Amino acid sequence: MNQPAALAATGVTKAYGRQEVLSGIDLAVAAGEVLAVLGPSGCGKSTLLRVLAGLERPDQGRVEAGGAAVTRPSPERPMVVQGSTLFPWLSLRDNLAWGPRALGDRKAGAIVDELLEATGLTGSADLLPRQLSGGMRQRAAIAQVLANGPPLLLLDEPFGALDAQTRLRMQEWLIGLLADRATATVLVTHDVEEALLLGHRLLRLSHRPARVVDEVRVDLAPPRGRATLTDPRFVALKASVLAQVLDA
Repeated sequence: MNQPAALAATGVTKAYGRQEVLSGIDLAVAAGEVLAVLGPSGCGKSTLLRVLAGLERPDQGRVEAGGAAVTRPSPERPMVVQGSTLFPWLSLRDNLAWGPRALGDRKAGAIVDELLEATGLTGSADLLPRQLSGGMRQRAAIAQVLANGPPLLLLDEPFGALDAQTRLRMQEWLIGLLADRATATVLVTHDVEEALLLGHRLLRLSHRPARVVDEVRVDLAPPRGRATLTDPRFVALKASVLAQVLDA
């Protein structure tokens, strides 16, 4: 029997007053898959992510996680946004341990140690967020939500505020972090290169009200990283998607 998608949206429509933002959005993402949602600034990408997270209710349509209706927020569908969401008064270690401890997980210490190693932040475990660089804070923010072992991860342009070099390093880090996990991930971005580098599939949205205009399967062999950017297949795919974006 087929397993339900880790996350699925069917006919999702959302408006604020007379302004329609989302128009009949359909999408699905499987366990272990990264779905990149690409669209112009202001098209409704963040609204879509909030609906998927259960932070907003669609006016029409349905969102399901593992076959169950999404009607409210849940720690199983955490969302990471630009900028730090860490508690400023807690050390990095205590920030990562906060979720597991709140849920009564007796293995919180082991979970934190594993994530600190996976994020390359072991040496910074006792620092406060203000003592970390921007890239370190974003790694820590993603690690913080992964500490609860969620089946889903929603990313709202988490690297948008970083410089180009740090952004590429963070993209490579995220690819490696998710490679061995069954976490289903939805990444929204307006950056074509980022969408193709991180995504297994790409959904392209129109201008507001956002609707799905096409889907691209990104068949590039792992491991992806900076070398992928000069791969002729990646270059051709990027040119094709850019042409579609510019002609829209």
